[in-house]
Amino acid sequence: MKDRLVIFDTTLRDGEQSPGASMTKEEKLRVARQLEKMRVDVIEAGFAAASPGDFEAIRAIAESIKESTVCSLARANAQDIERAGEAIRPAPKKRIHTFIATSPIHMEKKLRMTPDAVVEQAVKAIGWARQYTDDVEFSAEDAGRSELDFLCRIFEKVIAAGATTINVPDTVGYNFPSQFAETIRQLIERVPNSDKVVWSVHCHNDLGLAVANSLAAVLAGARQVECTINGLGERAGNAALEEIVMAVRTRADIFPVETRIETTQIVPASKLVSQITGYPVQPNKAIVGANAFAHESGIHQDGVLKHRETYEIMRAEDVGWTQNKLVLGKHSGRNAFKSRLAELGIVLESEEALNAAFARFKELADKKHEIFDEDLHALISDEAVTPAQEHYKLNYSQVCSETGEVPHARVTLSIGGQESKAEADGSGPVDATFKAIEQVVQSGSELLLYSVNAITTGTDAQGEVTVRLAKGGRVVNGQGADTDIVVASAKAYLNALNKLYSCQAKVNPQGDV
Repeated sequence: MKDRLVIFDTTLRDGEQSPGASMTKEEKLRVARQLEKMRVDVIEAGFAAASPGDFEAIRAIAESIKESTVCSLARANAQDIERAGEAIRPAPKKRIHTFIATSPIHMEKKLRMTPDAVVEQAVKAIGWARQYTDDVEFSAEDAGRSELDFLCRIFEKVIAAGATTINVPDTVGYNFPSQFAETIRQLIERVPNSDKVVWSVHCHNDLGLAVANSLAAVLAGARQVECTINGLGERAGNAALEEIVMAVRTRADIFPVETRIETTQIVPASKLVSQITGYPVQPNKAIVGANAFAHESGIHQDGVLKHRETYEIMRAEDVGWTQNKLVLGKHSGRNAFKSRLAELGIVLESEEALNAAFARFKELADKKHEIFDEDLHALISDEAVTPAQEHYKLNYSQVCSETGEVPHARVTLSIGGQESKAEADGSGPVDATFKAIEQVVQSGSELLLYSVNAITTGTDAQGEVTVRLAKGGRVVNGQGADTDIVVASAKAYLNALNKLYSCQAKVNPQGDV
């Protein structure tokens, strides 16, 4: 019998810390349900003390998720842990993940605490957390640059205090696989009662080694890996869940562990997270990239046609690459539409939401000959901004773009229920549209990113546009989808402006595992 490798997904917490990747409560719920469908063991739903919005999202996930453990991050202080405990309270299976920095540079320069004080605070944190759940995880932030003797000391104390999972983060992506594996090996050998806890790792990708370090740690005895869908996360990101899971599964001859992940849900999860966050997946990304199972070389094509395993070490179907189509059109009914949404793991909270989505589906069916699952995901996200949140709304747009003439755009917007009109010239139709919008809203924001991706194939495909705006230290992504790229661009821009308008600033945490 192989050991179980616990898959701890932190897409909703660490992944959301990517610039502009903040998600609404409804979007987090959609991702959490997909993670549960994928049979992720632990879902880190957020940082409850960061903001009221984070608290409410974690609470909603705790009320909805039944099979996976729902976890909240908390700094090693009573206030953070109390918020985390309250947020996860409704979950059938719940965990508090508390952390404190342990590297010399972090203790001296950031915490301004002595090593003795850090150990004392960590032990107190475990006691506070155990008032809410017996499942308590402790992380030594920046363990990858911490002194081994000190790690042994603090881990011994928190295990004695009742921690059940010990996480060893390479917080800044500094370690190399052989070095990190030896650290894990030494800790398991030297820490008393190390067999009483699950040893975990959380690796960042600053040197492109997050997956390699995580897998090396598993071979050295770690039995939990913290990872994210598509490798999303702070700075260069985290270890990619899909790569960890498929490496363990494909190289079963090497790894003495197995996961419970339903791998056919990997690609749907990847597409959902990409679509919601606006972070596109590069075509040559392992497992979930569009080219991951594509063969252009004649030699490769010939080999695959003769025997698939000549050039494919995994089956595309095993990770969810299918050609599922929604064979529905403008004459299809609500029940068929609702059933397909359910198959995709999309749950709408009310009849009103279903009716609005169905109306949008009918509009789209008039424009497109074939509707794909990806179109449905985009359609639902397009409906994610409720009327109460939609301070800015596009009522009408007209763009004139012809050879030799300066592009010109006219827009009519609804702003807080009041209609306003504007027009502007630009270097292109999208530029003109954005300038016309800004004439009305005068947001003062800075455009950081404009990205267009085709959701499906064909000239009638919906274009999915991502716009990243920054203002006052806040960075948000806006998404919009439409068969008309200019309309999709306007929707994305206004979606970002709505997020800037409604967002509440989060508390800046002392650190991050």
